[in-house]
Amino acid sequence: MTSEQVYYPAKRLSDILLSLIIGFLALPICLATTIAIKLDSKGPILADVPPRVGKNRQPFKIFKFRSMIPNAHQMIRQDPRLKKIFAELKKNNFKLKDDPRITRVGKFIRKYSIDELPQLINVLRGEMSFVGPRPYYADELAEYEKRFPQTKKLIQEALTVKPGITGLWQVSGRSDVNFEERITLDAKYAQRKNLVDDILIIAKSPWVVLTGKGAS
Repeated sequence: MTSEQVYYPAKRLSDILLSLIIGFLALPICLATTIAIKLDSKGPILADVPPRVGKNRQPFKIFKFRSMIPNAHQMIRQDPRLKKIFAELKKNNFKLKDDPRITRVGKFIRKYSIDELPQLINVLRGEMSFVGPRPYYADELAEYEKRFPQTKKLIQEALTVKPGITGLWQVSGRSDVNFEERITLDAKYAQRKNLVDDILIIAKSPWVVLTGKGAS
């Protein structure tokens, strides 16, 4: 039996167990977040965003608590009045330090990664893993491939595994890490396929969440 034949079943089992345990423990937080979002702004509880790019470039719908105004994703890309902001967004690796689309509640839940709790559903469905590379939007990934052609092989490597709720990039600085550093970390993680790496990343994640380090 090869190491990968052990790795994938063990990883899947740990994904299911962790998602069920954390999902149960987080139920009060999810309920409070749902109420806060509804009281803070009009719109759905979950973010209305396009599909993300998953393993082997397969698209999937990601579940996240809404942290922005409704239709924020399409608005910044299609509204000519936001052309300059969209240009700044692309220039800054699809992150804005003071994004005007983020709601008051959204700012808080993004800082502490509460908005990502619904992704436990994606993990249970097998579209994501608890630990893995960050899932990109299709247009975001295309922009990176255009701007950083030297990272093509790294991107391909990172897409050979399921994206994750947390990962090597997330515990290494999140938004403080630029794209080339991020994709290098993601590719490194994908190449190793090591459960010890998963355990270390999971162990580091609570501290990153509690401190809000690198959040935007």
